[in-house]
Amino acid sequence: MRTDCKHFESRTYASGDTIRRCNLGLAPDAPWRCPEACERFERRLVDVAWAHGSLVPPAAPVEPASLDDGSAAAVLNEAAAIVDAAMGDVVADLNDKRKRKKKNKKKK
Repeated sequence: MRTDCKHFESRTYASGDTIRRCNLGLAPDAPWRCPEACERFERRLVDVAWAHGSLVPPAAPVEPASLDDGSAAAVLNEAAAIVDAAMGDVVADLNDKRKRKKKNKKKK
């Protein structure tokens, strides 16, 4: 990832897990690569020449070989499709609960 980009985000959780991502969702092979010539790249200006202490997250993991053959992107796309499919059911369930709640309030 291009860590000098304004849209790059890195966050380390209490468990020790670290997430590195593009806030615009433009890194299709996240967390390893940004597009070669990303049209939205903007150099981060706020922390230029800062000295980072021990709170800087550990180095990014080594890129898997599957990035070059496209299988990593395929897995990520499949996972996104599963989540998108589940979201329809979740939204429908929430809407049903809201309707029942409104209906019960009107009865009282």
